[in-house]
Amino acid sequence: MVRRTARLLGVCAAAATLALAAPGSAQAAQGVLFIDRAPNADPSGCYPLGDFVPSEVANFTDAAAWVWSGPHCDGRVVHPILPGQTAIGHGQSLYIE
Repeated sequence: MVRRTARLLGVCAAAATLALAAPGSAQAAQGVLFIDRAPNADPSGCYPLGDFVPSEVANFTDAAAWVWSGPHCDGRVVHPILPGQTAIGHGQSLYIE
């Protein structure tokens, strides 16, 4: 019962974080997002990450990038990569708006 409640609270916290991070307008992030050193100018949407080796992600945009456990930005949020951060994306896809 305690595990189920903790999991539910974690899911609610992730959903609230995503809701606050996604503005009402559908504009791309401003800047450059590097995935395995490949630049993506003013990125928006879902990007695949490495199949067998975690991808290196450098977020030089004004928006947080969210690493997902599933291949099409589905599953669960694994971790964010905040603006200005370089991190290893331990998931199968990445979403940025």
